[in-house]
Amino acid sequence: MNKRSHGFTLIELLTTLAVVALLLMVGLPSMNTWLQNQQLHTSAESLQAGLQFARAEALRRNAPVRFQLVDTLTAACALADTGTNWIVSLQDPTGLCDVNPSDTAAPLAIQKRSGAEGTPNAVIAGTNAPATVNTANTVIFTGLGRVSSAVAVPLTRINVSNTSGGACQPAGAMRCLRLDISTAGQVRMCDPAVTDNTDPRFCN
Repeated sequence: MNKRSHGFTLIELLTTLAVVALLLMVGLPSMNTWLQNQQLHTSAESLQAGLQFARAEALRRNAPVRFQLVDTLTAACALADTGTNWIVSLQDPTGLCDVNPSDTAAPLAIQKRSGAEGTPNAVIAGTNAPATVNTANTVIFTGLGRVSSAVAVPLTRINVSNTSGGACQPAGAMRCLRLDISTAGQVRMCDPAVTDNTDPRFCN
């Protein structure tokens, strides 16, 4: 009885490798775009969660609570409208962003997040739109959950993009997002590329 060994021939292996290489060449650009869009989306969701948390804490404490964009989370930190890091506190955290959350040590931080946590390519732009086009980095929620007038130019809009992944749609591949903070303290995420005003993602 003639026994034949079962396995792959060299030609079959080379053919398989060629097909896999071709699929990778076609799929990698799409995968990179998806990954860059995920960073953008994760950053927007983190900002939304931080804003909602700050408002909830203000309501719970019945006291003003601040949400601030900062350039770093070190002792050299400063408020920045393009800061990818954020901190929720009761006092101005400038120069104190390295202090752990505490009820006694300034700036009485409650929560903070570094933009390097999964979203290093996200680009943030805080503004006071649509009232003005001034840059802004801080919003204070009152004990009633409303936006306080204690900040001369409160943060009312955050645009989130990813220039590493390309331009925003429709010109580019990035699905850029926007967060709007109403005077009542509501935080809404929307997509500026959506033009259908019946779509829930539409930006007003």
